[in-house]
Amino acid sequence: MKKYEQITEYLQQFLNDEVHKTGLENVVLGLSGGIDSAVVAVLAQKVFKDNLLCVKMPSHYSSQSSLIDADELCQNFGLKSVTASIEPMLRVYEELNPDMDNLRKGNFSARLRMATIFDISAKQKALVLGTSNKSELLLGYGTIYGDLACAINPIGDLYKSEIYELAEYLGVPESIIKKAPSADLWSGQSDEADLGYTYAQLDEMLKLYAEEKLSKEEMVQMGYNKEMIDMILSRISRNQFKGKMPVIAKLTSNNIL
Repeated sequence: MKKYEQITEYLQQFLNDEVHKTGLENVVLGLSGGIDSAVVAVLAQKVFKDNLLCVKMPSHYSSQSSLIDADELCQNFGLKSVTASIEPMLRVYEELNPDMDNLRKGNFSARLRMATIFDISAKQKALVLGTSNKSELLLGYGTIYGDLACAINPIGDLYKSEIYELAEYLGVPESIIKKAPSADLWSGQSDEADLGYTYAQLDEMLKLYAEEKLSKEEMVQMGYNKEMIDMILSRISRNQFKGKMPVIAKLTSNNIL
């Protein structure tokens, strides 16, 4: 576990430096009961103590187990938390738009949560911490201006498989580590079902492509599934815009923006 001891120390220093250089002392994050937000919460608590506020934002689609897991994490680590349900806002919008499919509901829920937490951050004079991992960011598996929005992201360069190992090192409850990954965006939603493959499978391929710089042809020759390779490369290509600031049409030579 030497690797994760070093990663923990580095990420704690990163959080401390990046927050305090803004002149702020407080941080907030959305606590879902999932493994990514749990890892960020534990890392941040070690740095900010009572200056960390965890915000639980359930809807009528949230599973009871997620709420229980979030409460267990808060109790185990002494995390300060509040609940700000998005259910009333979401129900009103659903009534106005009865044709919404699950994808629209999920994206709208993610943006309601981020609007809520950024408002809370303004009230608390705090920075919003991100909870998206490298696997999700590479694949574009997230909602732009929703769960992808944040001021600082300490885990964005860690693959999902590494998040599981870091969670074990940090002492995150087994109930969170062992459950199937889900953003709880609609009833029965599952990350791996949406993607079509497990994170273990995806991470193996992502590392070959992103870290080893292997081509599609090289990975196929190594015996990897061509359909999975095509899906991964397509998602990476299609979703790169999600990780960038909006492209501005330049009419002057001013490069400040």
